[in-house]
Amino acid sequence: MKRSSVTDSLSVANPPDVDRRLPAVLTDFDDTAAAQNVAELLLHRFGHPTWTDVRERFRQGELSLKEYQEITFREMTAGKEAMQTYVRENACFRDHFGELALFCADHSIPMCIVSQGLDFYVQALLDEAGWPDMPVHAVRAEFEDGGRITKYAYDFTYPDAPELGNSKALMVRRFQEQGYHVFFAGDGRSDFEAGEVADTVFAHRQMADMCSDAGIAYTPFTDFGPVLNALCRYVAQI
Repeated sequence: MKRSSVTDSLSVANPPDVDRRLPAVLTDFDDTAAAQNVAELLLHRFGHPTWTDVRERFRQGELSLKEYQEITFREMTAGKEAMQTYVRENACFRDHFGELALFCADHSIPMCIVSQGLDFYVQALLDEAGWPDMPVHAVRAEFEDGGRITKYAYDFTYPDAPELGNSKALMVRRFQEQGYHVFFAGDGRSDFEAGEVADTVFAHRQMADMCSDAGIAYTPFTDFGPVLNALCRYVAQI
């Protein structure tokens, strides 16, 4: 692959001391890989009128993210196909996501989506962007004949805390246990646990504030240029 000029034009924090581990790239989806919060995009279009009340209960700490998501998506007024079509037509990845994916593919670097969101809408955008085979570690939503969601499956939970749903820190640790240096990008509260254990962190919005408060080193980002730039530098040194 011919490297994008973004790898030469951006100036970001230097990567940590190279320990010669191969890199892996893990990224959150809503408001991170995707430029939009795709879950809320769908809720605004197809959600039951009471979904904002449920969101407020979540924001007040009465419901977990897992509970909030399950309640609101079970009441959707559209089926799987209609929601996926809406995602393909109204959502997009952040700038340089495709270039990062190409670089990873060309250099045999694992790259995947890690999300507490639902797999069917993540997959819809990956299909539209031409990355149908990128691994997705998200909540599996099971539908009845393409209609309503009937079941949520959580495949990436801590055994002693299944009620919390999928854990992004668990996925980071799994890659590290396989010998990878993990680059992680996220934006929200649910991403912070991954930021605490990842080797190289990229953060914006709430996650950036939380990293700053906790003294965790991170590179701010609004697109994937800084991630690609840092990854290229890291690869050049191993």
